[in-house]
Amino acid sequence: MNYILWIVIAIIVILVLYVVVTYNKLIKLNNETKEGFSTMDVYLKKRWDLIPNIIEVVKGYAKHEKDTLKEIVEIRNSVESYDKLSDDQKIKTNEQISGGITKLMALAEAYPDLKANENFLSLQQSLSDIEDEIAQSRKYYNAVVRNYNNKVEMIPSNIVAKMLGYKSKAMFEANELERENVKVKM
Repeated sequence: MNYILWIVIAIIVILVLYVVVTYNKLIKLNNETKEGFSTMDVYLKKRWDLIPNIIEVVKGYAKHEKDTLKEIVEIRNSVESYDKLSDDQKIKTNEQISGGITKLMALAEAYPDLKANENFLSLQQSLSDIEDEIAQSRKYYNAVVRNYNNKVEMIPSNIVAKMLGYKSKAMFEANELERENVKVKM
């Protein structure tokens, strides 16, 4: 009888230790995903703030390309405040903006004067640098989200995750516009 009691106690202790270790791992992974998104969000915000400057420079050169400009401005203006968006809303909005910016940068190829404009070149270089930083931070964010999602979805840690209310997180993926080849019209 004493033997069975010790076995039951040992099993309970092992289960409690497993839950504690899994909980701590989930906290660590969740914090890493928050850090990854926060890092990426800094660069997305920089790009967000750079858009009006680029639009103003391009407006003077590309008067008949109003649709592209209008699309980007509408996406940006449809959001009351970038800082008030949820993480998922930021991802969705920035996917739309990425497609618009790709089209906008393609306009420079069609307008040699714009391509030579110092303000535009400076803004284009800033945007290019920010896009590189966004790409790197997306890779990091997606890597930590993958690790987090593995822990939340795989057996047996998924049982603990479900009990504690942890859910899978969305990856930051390229949208359809970003996957298409950019068409430059001359």
